[in-house]
Amino acid sequence: MVTAPLRLGLLSTAKINQLVIAGVPEMVEIVAVASRDGARARAYAHEHRIARPHGSYEALLADPDVDAVYVSLPNGLHHEWTMRALAAGKHVLCEKPYSRQPAEVEEAWDAASAGGLVLAEAFMYRHHPQIRRTKELVEAGAIGRLRMIRSSFSVRLLDLGDIRMLSDLDGGALMDLGCYCVNASRLLGGEPERVLGEQVLARSGVDFDFLGTMRFPGDVVAQFEAFFSLPSRQRLEAVGEQGAVVLDAPWRPDWGFTVTLARGEEVEIVDVQ
Repeated sequence: MVTAPLRLGLLSTAKINQLVIAGVPEMVEIVAVASRDGARARAYAHEHRIARPHGSYEALLADPDVDAVYVSLPNGLHHEWTMRALAAGKHVLCEKPYSRQPAEVEEAWDAASAGGLVLAEAFMYRHHPQIRRTKELVEAGAIGRLRMIRSSFSVRLLDLGDIRMLSDLDGGALMDLGCYCVNASRLLGGEPERVLGEQVLARSGVDFDFLGTMRFPGDVVAQFEAFFSLPSRQRLEAVGEQGAVVLDAPWRPDWGFTVTLARGEEVEIVDVQ
């Protein structure tokens, strides 16, 4: 029995779509793309050999031959268009982070569940084998009792016109970069009991740099840093009473990654294949 491919529509012509188009699996077919500019949608569809361009987001959601949509709009538009897509009966892959508002997150996942639909947040790093192996090591006690999680992500961003620097679109270092650190800390530590944050504001009003601390059950503390002011850098470290697991490229393993397990004077490179 041959299963028909999932028919995916792209809800925008954002630059990040390129990564989805380049890595689309065999069981998924990109069949449509939408833009608020019909000419842009047609040009984008022609360039990427996508069958159906739509000159509005509403038109794509009304397309009966689209099973699921990828919402790659700016952060501030994620919730609105995810809810519209779910109401149209479409599965949704929404670019991260979904929202900074807990009520919106609960509303969306409740709507997906009620409609028998799949809603997923596009944290691609979670699906890399190095993350699965790291979680296995921590849960198996390879570093002893977990006590601390340290993480960082920085990408220098000086263009104040970039959408990531616009407050009305939910920009800022926490939303763009720090969300990875928060997500990984929750993956390893559970749900935080207490949080504390400090920010440095850009002229546009968003956080240019953000540093946070989270306190988890079992006396586990996570500290993270997200910077638009510093050169590209990334790191994740889980520290236990008997050792540590260190990932030098947790969020963008395509930069070249290594997972190291250190226990006392013993240091080994972990096989994650």
